[in-house]
Amino acid sequence: MTRLAGGLIDRSQTLNFSFDGKCYQGHPGDTLASALLANGVRLMGRSFKYHRPRGVLSAGSEEPNALVELRSGARREPNTRATTVELFDGLEARSQNRWPLLEFDALAVNDLLSPFLTAGFYYKTFMWPKGFWEKLYEPAIRKAAGLGRLSMQADPDAYDKGFLHCDLLVIGGGAAGLAAALTAARGSARVILADEDFRLGGRLLSETETLDGGQATDWISALEAEFESLPNIRVMRRTTVFGVYDHGIYGAVESVSDHLPEASGRVRQTLWRITAKRAVLAAGATERPIAFADNDRPGIMLAGAMRAYANRWAACPSETVAVFTNNDDGHRTARDLAAKDVHIATVIDTRPEAKARGDYRLIAGGMVTGSRGRLGLKSIEVQANGRSEWIECGALGVSGGWNPNVQLVSHHRGRPVWNEPLQAFLPGGEGAQGLIPAGAAAGHFSTADALRSGAQAAQRAMDELGIAASLPDLPRAEEADYTVAPVFYVPGKKRAWVDFQNDVTVKDIKLAHAENMRPVEHLKRYTTLGMATDQGKT
Repeated sequence: MTRLAGGLIDRSQTLNFSFDGKCYQGHPGDTLASALLANGVRLMGRSFKYHRPRGVLSAGSEEPNALVELRSGARREPNTRATTVELFDGLEARSQNRWPLLEFDALAVNDLLSPFLTAGFYYKTFMWPKGFWEKLYEPAIRKAAGLGRLSMQADPDAYDKGFLHCDLLVIGGGAAGLAAALTAARGSARVILADEDFRLGGRLLSETETLDGGQATDWISALEAEFESLPNIRVMRRTTVFGVYDHGIYGAVESVSDHLPEASGRVRQTLWRITAKRAVLAAGATERPIAFADNDRPGIMLAGAMRAYANRWAACPSETVAVFTNNDDGHRTARDLAAKDVHIATVIDTRPEAKARGDYRLIAGGMVTGSRGRLGLKSIEVQANGRSEWIECGALGVSGGWNPNVQLVSHHRGRPVWNEPLQAFLPGGEGAQGLIPAGAAAGHFSTADALRSGAQAAQRAMDELGIAASLPDLPRAEEADYTVAPVFYVPGKKRAWVDFQNDVTVKDIKLAHAENMRPVEHLKRYTTLGMATDQGKT
């Protein structure tokens, strides 16, 4: 097992669960992904087209790799992200898109046929003989489509819908969202705070930085207690806001009993129609990977996710890890893991001027150009200063920078605007009327900036509504610098993966461009880039 010290899990209780028929143990507070990592499981799935081995990539709802089937019988649910599944006693989970076994998938032979399955191959083949389409080609394609298996029995669960009204809807329960909710709630506004996680805190739960010299979880707990004492705020955990519509209407889905072994008379999910006079978008940001040769092996994951598993869930994919980064945040992962006695093989920073932030080997101006390992990472190839070397490690954390989650702003034609210093798109244009971005979703990546922007966004909303609200005394927080280099791809001869679930490579994108599929809409359809269950988030 690779269970570390600390974490926000309850070690006084043990939960039994199974994955592919094998029994494991975890603790309350674990997700399925964190519990599997803590039990030494790195291989969790197979990719769609080539059936290549896949491990967990992220720690949230953006996960493209670790998709599993939950439960059995009529309640079987496919394509569930292991990173968002709350562990409970008796949980049954199975890998999918493999036959007969996850470790030995016969359909991995598709990988050998990859030269014939390039971008747009289905537009260029199956053209002859004409009569073969209905009798052979189409049935074979339809049989191969899809990932998990639906139950053919009637769904025994109950579902509900409801309507809510508020002055301010806060989307996201991280630093910015909590500050926004606090500002508005103390100002007597009717507030709804919605977050997809089962705990409030967002990235604060995954970091070791302090607030007012104490643990961030202490500040979060104090806020939760205050929210419970206020009659004008409703906190909705396990709730995802998925759409912005006209007249201040927002769509949201609340998971009511998915985290319980038995529904016990409760509905499973509730679809909410929320009418809000104003809203604060504090949905955070998503870390992006860097494409390099063979960057899809189990054990290669986002650096921020690796830090989250270590700090929040006390889990690590290996006893020896390396970090590949083009920004300052990657060094935070190395520092936190080293503090938990995880061996840091090296940190590779693409920036020649980079400085080490801890007691570990730094390769400045370097690039990861390859990896080895069949069902899990064993070593990486690093090039720097004209030399190449292989470094042994069981896991690699990759950080290519952070993308603000601007999707909801874009629902009302709020065209994102490119920010050169951050190397990311920020909310731009008018967007939805009354929706104010804050925190990392607005490009404020330090905790101090996120807190301030959240409180200021709520105060602005209250001013527009004529509700008196003053800025609260916010805790002292880290003012960390964030600089990032424009490195998204390491050139090489081997395949470098961009869409991990649909097996889209840099070569596929170049081919589509060469064949004049250059508008992003055409590129997406031609290569299937961004058409997987994560919709291109990673």
